[in-house]
Amino acid sequence: MAGCSSPFGRSLLHAGLALALLAGTARAEDPSTDRILDALTPRFRNLSVGAPAPAARPSRDDAFVDGLRGRPSYAVSAQERETLARLATGRPQIDLTIEFDRGSDALRGTALTTAGNLGRALTSERMRGQTFLIAGHTDAKGSEATNQTLSERRADALKRYLVVTFGIPAANLITVGYGKTHLKTATDPNSRENRRVQVVNMLQVQTAGR
Repeated sequence: MAGCSSPFGRSLLHAGLALALLAGTARAEDPSTDRILDALTPRFRNLSVGAPAPAARPSRDDAFVDGLRGRPSYAVSAQERETLARLATGRPQIDLTIEFDRGSDALRGTALTTAGNLGRALTSERMRGQTFLIAGHTDAKGSEATNQTLSERRADALKRYLVVTFGIPAANLITVGYGKTHLKTATDPNSRENRRVQVVNMLQVQTAGR
């Protein structure tokens, strides 16, 4: 190949290819604001921004979600966690790979970039007033108790960031931790795909009267 016959030229070419591959990987793991927004947008026909949940949703589900507003994730019982998992099924959602240091709940690096993209999506006009579930998940390494606590801390850390940085009302963000009980890739329990934050649009508008 012209210009790459010398060892130095080949090294530059290889370095450039490596950087391109790394950039492509970052883009794949770093969903854009638009991608997050699209995933969390309801697909119901004729559902306008700020509209109430579809009539098919039982009102007791809304009351259940309302009862979790303002509670930290550690205060959500195991039974309540599973009820939330059931209610989240079929609602607009996205899994975000947010990498934390081992045993840490600090957002930094690519984790901070992804959190920023999420914040911009949730503060868009299309998402105004909506209620979102932020569910922390871990892989299968470590004890059940350790992973449960860690997933709760990370979900709450992301909520704090969204509230402080983007001014999202705390009552619009419900956090829960699932530890290693809901693996995304059960065939590979230690896969990094299991270390994720699941964001779900609960299709429930938070109004002044609630």
